[in-house]
Amino acid sequence: MTDAALREALYQAGYIADEGLATTLWLAGELQRPLLLEGDAGVGKTALALALARVQGRRLVRLQCHEGLDLAQAAYEWNYGRQLLAIRLHETQSERVQESDLFARDYLLERPLLTAISSELPCVLLIDEIDRADEAFEAFLLEVLADYQITVPELGTITARHVPAVLLTSNGTRELSDALRRRCLYHWLDYPTLAREIAIVRATLPLAESALVEQSVAFVQRLRREDLGKTPGVAETLDWIRALHRLQMMALPEDPHALMSTLGCLLKTREDRFQVGPERVRQLIEGRRAVGVAEKAT
Repeated sequence: MTDAALREALYQAGYIADEGLATTLWLAGELQRPLLLEGDAGVGKTALALALARVQGRRLVRLQCHEGLDLAQAAYEWNYGRQLLAIRLHETQSERVQESDLFARDYLLERPLLTAISSELPCVLLIDEIDRADEAFEAFLLEVLADYQITVPELGTITARHVPAVLLTSNGTRELSDALRRRCLYHWLDYPTLAREIAIVRATLPLAESALVEQSVAFVQRLRREDLGKTPGVAETLDWIRALHRLQMMALPEDPHALMSTLGCLLKTREDRFQVGPERVRQLIEGRRAVGVAEKAT
């Protein structure tokens, strides 16, 4: 599959990627390298992994990173309950259980990283929001991403049967290490352009009126230029237009008060809701035609 074919396949799967993203994703697959996607929350990083899994017909294995993430949660841990049960069972039979028996593969609980490495079929591994994990976990990841293997002291090194397609996402809450970046291809995923976001909405919400989609997306694009604490992403755009469509709106109303009760789909903090009042909404609505003409001209 070429990069152009991959881009078309992603489109058929409901993900509209630009040429640069499709090419970088294709190269990551050809070179069997992880792809690090950075960008603001809501620009479609996680959605790309979901779409890639659909395109390739692979299972998606997801590791959601968070502060304090450790080996037991990310890779593997021993099933201590089963081990204890085995010990007691052997005691009742007057047999002595061997330590090597207790640390056999049957007693190993696979977490996302080991699941992806040991999968009998190729899979897509999503390491989501890696910037939320700490540096110690990054250091452990280096072995996984460099050699696609995990070392379990009691069993030895487990090497991937099939190299997974690995996507890491980061919202930029902290700087990632150079060692991690060296092992990955990189792409910055920005908010979509007006035309691309309209295409995304139309592909996702085909029943929404064309005028409503165009005007609403233009409104959100201008809203992103405001000094907001939480800038609305594509997911918020889709939620908002879905809500407007359910309210049977054919286009954005001229009256800002008709929209105020729906802005909870876009604005997710108290400060942002306070900042974008009826008068500011009116200004954003009234600017849609002039801005739309300028954007089309460019």
